[in-house]
Amino acid sequence: MFPEIRSILYATDLGPNSIFAFGYAARMAQLTKADIHILHVLEKMSEDAVTTLQIYILDDSKRHQILDERTERARARLMERQEKFWAAAGKDEKTVRDQIKSIEVVEDYPAETILKRAALHNCDLIIMGGHEKGLSHSFLGSVAKSVLRRARVPTLTVPIAET
Repeated sequence: MFPEIRSILYATDLGPNSIFAFGYAARMAQLTKADIHILHVLEKMSEDAVTTLQIYILDDSKRHQILDERTERARARLMERQEKFWAAAGKDEKTVRDQIKSIEVVEDYPAETILKRAALHNCDLIIMGGHEKGLSHSFLGSVAKSVLRRARVPTLTVPIAET
């Protein structure tokens, strides 16, 4: 008997490969009729960054506003990417959009949050995009490695699209 895929967590870093990777999540959902949960995790600010904010921005409400704006910018980028994806999708493909059950942007530790959200939504599959090598490779690669190593459900990493 084949395993049933009822719920997919698509975790995105909003990088250049994210729309390509989301195509795999959408196609998998189309084939299996699974729900899709979209997640972007902003890396939790370091204690040094928080201390710096507290030193230079004494007004507590202004500090919260800055942090909220960080989340809202990420949410706006995520929604922009979604609109771009669906604008390019074919008529039959656009019906998959109805299978999206949640879109979240949270600030936390990425790997842990991805795993927690996958469990929360009873996901049968996690899909993430691959990353280019370079300065950010070690951080971004470590998130994918950690998720792959600790996930209790199959996890698909989509390599960077050839251009």
